[in-house]
Amino acid sequence: EGGMGVVYAAEDEVLRRKVAIKTVRPDAADPSHRERLWREARAAAGLAHPGVCQVYDVGEDGSELYIAMELLEGEPLGDRLRRGPLPLCDALRVALDILAALDALHARDVIHRDLKPSNVFLTPQGSKLLDFGLALPLGEALTSTQERLTQSGMILGTPGFMAPEQWSGESVGPRTDVFAVGALIHEMATGAPTFAGRNAMEVYHAVMHESPATLTGGPAVDALDRVVQRALSRDPAERYPTASDMAEDLATVVPLVEGQERPQARTMLRVLVVPFDQPRSDEMTQLCALGITDTLLTALAGHHGLVVRAGKAGLEPEELTATAKEHGIHVVVTGSVLRAGSKLRISARLLAMPEGDVAWSRATVVDGDDPFEAQEELAGRVGTAIVEHASLDTGSTMRSRVPTSPEAYALFLRANQQSYNFGLLGESRDLYRAALAIDPGFAPAWARLGRVLRVRAKYGHGDTERERVEAKEAFERALELDPDLAVAHNFYAYFEIEELGRPEDAMSRLLRQVRRAPTDPDLFAGLVTACRFCGLLDASIAADRRARRLDPGVRTSVAYTLWMAGDYEGAVRHDDEDMRWIHHYGLPMLGRTEEALQGLRACEARAPRPLERDMLVSSRATLEGDVDAALPAIQRLLQSSFRDPEGFYFAARDLAYLAQHDMALDVLQRVVDGGLSCPTAFETDPWLAGLRGMDRFDALLAQAAERRARAARVYVESGGVAALGPLPIDLAAS
Repeated sequence: EGGMGVVYAAEDEVLRRKVAIKTVRPDAADPSHRERLWREARAAAGLAHPGVCQVYDVGEDGSELYIAMELLEGEPLGDRLRRGPLPLCDALRVALDILAALDALHARDVIHRDLKPSNVFLTPQGSKLLDFGLALPLGEALTSTQERLTQSGMILGTPGFMAPEQWSGESVGPRTDVFAVGALIHEMATGAPTFAGRNAMEVYHAVMHESPATLTGGPAVDALDRVVQRALSRDPAERYPTASDMAEDLATVVPLVEGQERPQARTMLRVLVVPFDQPRSDEMTQLCALGITDTLLTALAGHHGLVVRAGKAGLEPEELTATAKEHGIHVVVTGSVLRAGSKLRISARLLAMPEGDVAWSRATVVDGDDPFEAQEELAGRVGTAIVEHASLDTGSTMRSRVPTSPEAYALFLRANQQSYNFGLLGESRDLYRAALAIDPGFAPAWARLGRVLRVRAKYGHGDTERERVEAKEAFERALELDPDLAVAHNFYAYFEIEELGRPEDAMSRLLRQVRRAPTDPDLFAGLVTACRFCGLLDASIAADRRARRLDPGVRTSVAYTLWMAGDYEGAVRHDDEDMRWIHHYGLPMLGRTEEALQGLRACEARAPRPLERDMLVSSRATLEGDVDAALPAIQRLLQSSFRDPEGFYFAARDLAYLAQHDMALDVLQRVVDGGLSCPTAFETDPWLAGLRGMDRFDALLAQAAERRARAARVYVESGGVAALGPLPIDLAAS
């Protein structure tokens, strides 16, 4: 029995075959239920497909409407899921069967609208799609409020599988069913609802505002997650346009699953570490609180089942709850450090979200002058408590990367506080060096020292050549001490790309590292830049999506990728840099030149370094058509220690816009030689129109395309398809 129907096993005496007879339940004989049964019969009738339960006959016996249909042997998917998740190979077979059935249904311009586990039947021969009671001809408008709502006031459909457009009463299409298939696969892989809630409104909020949990469990599961997350996009335009398109991508996961020993999908636990409170704090109390936060972040990040991010200090309970809901946080780590004479009382709590209930707590009293050993022990206990709370696999090692010396750690924490202030880069460098003089085996300090030295060299602080060499040595030392240290891989990628001109190497290394740490959003953020420099713009955008699913607050350079792809509106929308370079470059492409000029002038007035001022002056003067002001600024940039090929690209397009064609081509040669191989931008950027057709430009374009083709091969060989998805056909074949 179902909500409105009852099914009987029967025998067709004429044809001597077993059949199923479906009728409307006597206590549910509402006219709308009869209409739904007629709708089901019409939708399924004449659709001869192995993935659809066949309808033999429809009729009325007195006042009772019935459908005679194929009698199936097996069980509903919903019953199977009550025993736990399906093996991935089985889940893929079910999904591919359903997608094939939907493809046939959509070919008849009919949308199912009610895909859910109870409407999928598992048989020894394959999976069958059932219940077309909500099936709707494509483009047919809902004709009445009664057809939108059941008598109980609920929107027709099953809440956890309804696409956002169904909830909002908008028109539906094949992408609506694609969304439901994504939810089905997610539940088959995990054994848990994709969008959970205690009632329909909580499920509605989850569908409309929360991101589905990312699946993890190795390369095969990562590839499956990429397909599922696209299918579950809230915006229909971002989903697969057809069931066959989704099936094509899903089929590429099958050999990965078959080649991986017993792959198992699991959802990742999102953990928010909030800075510990410090009432009546002194310097040591503040350092202890900072140290606990840093220790927790690094310790928890070592577990593959967790996605860990840092929260803001001083959040009120309702703000914490709102933040957790917005970013899909499952557990919040919070606490306090309180001085009592010569002692420090450190307390920690785990809050299970979204309710905010205390799931675990622990307090300890330590020597106020030497609290660092205790905070490492506390971090280990917190990590163990989270693992037990979530029933995670404890096979992964949770490592705490802290120095052996409290004094070195205090210097490291002070350096971290200053390292993103350009005016304090020198002080930050000296603090890292002091920490390493005490504890030369502390890998995170080497990685962060490398970043500070790289940034100083890039923007012309101090002895640039010497600091470039020292930056490279610092990165290499960090990775020698800890080959899996994600922060070292991230920071070194920018050095490889901008300073050494080796984006392919950076991309390959990051892709290999992603296999070991598939839950680290910063690795994917690094891939946004590496893939863009390689000219693989689709992969760069996919890396951004993956990073933001893991941590919605992560910062990436996707604005530059969107700009290179010609999506100027998207680039302007995503630019969050301090100087907003892409914002200023993108606005003129949208016809908003005056707005761009106002922003450039404002940034120019507060630019602290000559090199940045020259970049801003060249952009502003170019828009104003002031060649006499633009050219000297560009020449100073080209003669400086600056090496970033992407920065040179924007200088080249300024020169092309000002009709300085020979100089523009010279700079574009530096761009390509420096490692930025982005033929898409060369071919589509309106400001380069004056160069197209010139022999030198065509040669540069061919050089960039050839390097991009080499990068595409590196991408495939390094596992890029499993991590981020396949490349466009023209690149995959290169």
